[in-house]
Amino acid sequence: MEHPASSWRAALDRAGRALLPRRGTPRRSPWSLLVPLVALLAGLLFSMTAHAAQGTALRDDRNPQLSSLIQDRQRQIDQQAKVAGGLRDQVEHQTDLAGGSDADIAALQQRADTRRPAAGLTAVHGPGLTVRLDDAPRRPDANLPPGVNPDDLVVHQQDVQAVVNALWAGGAEAMEIMGVRVISTSAVRCVGNTLLLNGRVYSPPFVVTAIGSPDAMTAALGQSDGVRAFRLAAGTLGLGYQTRTETDIAVPAYDGSTALQYAQAPDQ
Repeated sequence: MEHPASSWRAALDRAGRALLPRRGTPRRSPWSLLVPLVALLAGLLFSMTAHAAQGTALRDDRNPQLSSLIQDRQRQIDQQAKVAGGLRDQVEHQTDLAGGSDADIAALQQRADTRRPAAGLTAVHGPGLTVRLDDAPRRPDANLPPGVNPDDLVVHQQDVQAVVNALWAGGAEAMEIMGVRVISTSAVRCVGNTLLLNGRVYSPPFVVTAIGSPDAMTAALGQSDGVRAFRLAAGTLGLGYQTRTETDIAVPAYDGSTALQYAQAPDQ
């Protein structure tokens, strides 16, 4: 089988000889010269494409591969989280055993236990508020409104952060996002239109639940510039924004790592 690179060179040589005028023949019209040239360029394009593809599909959709890779990484993260949780349980068990025979360890353990609720390491329940943020639904014709781009129709990191900050400002005593307890070291990050929280990836709608005074937190949401901007977009572009008052909700304890990776001392 002839190599693609040599085939297009041969085609170029043949086409070049064909374009040369022969002795004793009448002068050709411009169309008679243009047609072989177009055919030459088409053949050259096909040959170069075949050479670049090397037997593969150039327009192969890699989204399924990316989705499978994300799912595999998510399973690995879940497995490692279970292993880490089991190791933390073993450490706590050994600490309890040591505290039974060592007065100093027992005193430190008792001191730490009194601070666990404030650190988010115990489950709590009580009245509160739930906020739900969602992307705008796709139109049947897949057309966007005039002056609107796709980024305007999805929930962004700053939107979730605005809700979280407003709930804290409204006196929230405990909070969870997508069922995951939020503590002082938790970070809200978005990758595309997905939420990354404690190593796990979540898709919209994003649900934030906080325990505290529903009236005070509702007022704080109304005073937040970021939340007001999102509510305006929800009214004009169809983004989802809902709040619901809860009479008694349960927020789980934080079960992730409490080790600090980065800290900065405040200015004196």
